Amino acid sequence: MKKWKWIVLTLTGICLLLLFGSGGYVYHKASQTMKEVQVQVPVKASVETEKAVEQKKGLSFLLLGVDQRKNETGRSDTIIVVTIDPKTNKSQMISIPRDLKTEIIGNGSNDKINHAYAFGGPQMALDTVSHLLDIRLDYFAEINLEGFTDLVNAVDGVTVENDINFSYYEMQFPKGELSLNGKEALAYARMRYDDPRGDFGRQIRQRQVVQAVTDKMTEDFSIRRFNAVLDALGKNVKTNVPFSVARTVATDYRDALRNVETLSLDGKGGIESDGIYYWHPTDKSLKEVQAQLKEALE
Repeated sequence: MKKWKWIVLTLTGICLLLLFGSGGYVYHKASQTMKEVQVQVPVKASVETEKAVEQKKGLSFLLLGVDQRKNETGRSDTIIVVTIDPKTNKSQMISIPRDLKTEIIGNGSNDKINHAYAFGGPQMALDTVSHLLDIRLDYFAEINLEGFTDLVNAVDGVTVENDINFSYYEMQFPKGELSLNGKEALAYARMRYDDPRGDFGRQIRQRQVVQAVTDKMTEDFSIRRFNAVLDALGKNVKTNVPFSVARTVATDYRDALRNVETLSLDGKGGIESDGIYYWHPTDKSLKEVQAQLKEALE
């Protein structure tokens, strides 16, 4: 059986949890978790990013779902970019197709965008996605497979609205409202071959689960759930977001986090001369997305 790889909005989880109390225990637990998830080789924020935080301007985040086996760098098979704009109180989320062919910055090659992480870790992934979208990417967060199931279970499951009947590894997913545990949510988000929309149908389900997890974090807070979520994050997440920035986003960007607009790229794919499948966005679609993301940051 293949490994499953999906990401949830882990940064939002930490930020929103910080909102629910200023007591010593809550603050200490969140602070300790942020220390645990910091990358060992720091991916430093730029001066421009530091100014944006200080002036409470729009921020951008790269979220990676990494299929990482023991002693391996892994590959980011899920790539999400999020912008948060406190002036418009709006966030934007876009999933980047993993088969998208682009220049891998720092590697001197044109390849599938999900290979950037395998070639050069989070820094090369940041540089490559930033180059593709022509925007500043301020911070990143990554989560592994185990972290996805742990986090969904930590919020006691999620509810989604399924728009297509399908089964996956003996699990049935009928059309309509579904209540899913971690294992089921992972399967729900992963299926693509029985969906006529292919990878784009999978991206829709992925975003549904991301939003459902975020909603559960804001709707029903308890110390038990608080501990479970932070334990899941601490074991399975790596990021370069400092605790001070997470706290700022939690307080000053709160309304924007709750108002998420989904963007998408149009394009087509096919087998090329090297016998490998690649996907290419249309120039028009890419420019439109670039403009929307830039507006949130400028």
